Amino acid sequence: MKTIAVIFMTLCCTLTVDSRPVSYPGGWTLMQINEINRHSLHVHYSPTARSSLGYKGEYWKDEKFKLQTLQYNRLIKRWNKPQEQANLYWKSGLGITERNQVASHSSQLSYFTGLAADWETRRYFISYENQYYDLNAYGSYFSQKARVGIAPYIGDYGDLHTWLMLQVNHHPQSKHNFSLTPLVRFFKGPVLFEAGYSNRDEFLINIIVRL
Repeated sequence: MKTIAVIFMTLCCTLTVDSRPVSYPGGWTLMQINEINRHSLHVHYSPTARSSLGYKGEYWKDEKFKLQTLQYNRLIKRWNKPQEQANLYWKSGLGITERNQVASHSSQLSYFTGLAADWETRRYFISYENQYYDLNAYGSYFSQKARVGIAPYIGDYGDLHTWLMLQVNHHPQSKHNFSLTPLVRFFKGPVLFEAGYSNRDEFLINIIVRL
């Protein structure tokens, strides 16, 4: 309930958005992501249409890790066609990791890197991303996820847009290493909201606000 309250407070305090990691030049983006294995908050600024730089904080529920990183995103390639678009991104971050159950609470210099790709039309959506984490003394981890989606109707500019999606998560080293999450996505203007429920009996609630 606390997480849901924070999300709706954010909606009330901040006024076309998507989930891509790079915004328009001079744009700020706030992303709060809550998934089966981790929660994250990402705030970034895009100095150009091909890059963004910002803060990302993550909490891994099973491993009890807290990550604080400076994240850089780069648009490697964009394919624009009359009825479709595709994108390829590189995302990486450098910072520190702490583990709650370690008595000394020692901080470890850490980094992550990975690729993200998406393809969409006004009706269909596909995405994939992966990340490799090196947490120094806390080990290394790999994660990946993919989505497919369909829009039940085609809205005009400024309308409320709706997507029905299925997300697959894979975290080989985690206790819950595989999950399936049906979800619904809504976006209108600068706000995107997602809600779903996984086969692990976990809620997925995400919000993205483009400022």
